[in-house]
Amino acid sequence: MTLLSRGSWPEARRVADILRTETVGGLLLLGATILALAWANSPWVNNYQDLAAGTVGPAEWHLDLSLSAWAADGLPAILFFVAGLELKREFVAGDLRDPRRAALPAAAAVGGMAVPALIYAAGQHSRLADQVAALGPMPGSPVSGGDAAKAAAHHRDLARRFSSPPGPTAGS
Repeated sequence: MTLLSRGSWPEARRVADILRTETVGGLLLLGATILALAWANSPWVNNYQDLAAGTVGPAEWHLDLSLSAWAADGLPAILFFVAGLELKREFVAGDLRDPRRAALPAAAAVGGMAVPALIYAAGQHSRLADQVAALGPMPGSPVSGGDAAKAAAHHRDLARRFSSPPGPTAGS
């Protein structure tokens, strides 16, 4: 048996089960982050920049974007889309279907959006209006709803497509 040969079915299933755990996924993500930081700050930074500037994606759909554009725009959209699907599942069939149990996570979510926006607004309030107008749009705003709006729109479209029609509920 060679090192890179295809393993038996039980071995493949065991590896797949290990990779599905959240701990392993988090460790892989942490390892990839450390590797990328080391590579970007190494003498091989030009190779890193060439890779980031390389384009991938279907040109006929105008999605032939650089890898850095995919990382900055595509991955957050996918993240929010998947998070929206998981949130819907929790509201429909999970722990959050009971409003009393959903109150604390909902308040935390609202606070997680409102507090950074209020901190940003408080910081901007201290500036004079003409200085703000002269600066134009402020880069680095902590509130950026574009990706969340895209994910919400996709979530709404999928919900319409895959929702079951209303019918009798259990016990009625």
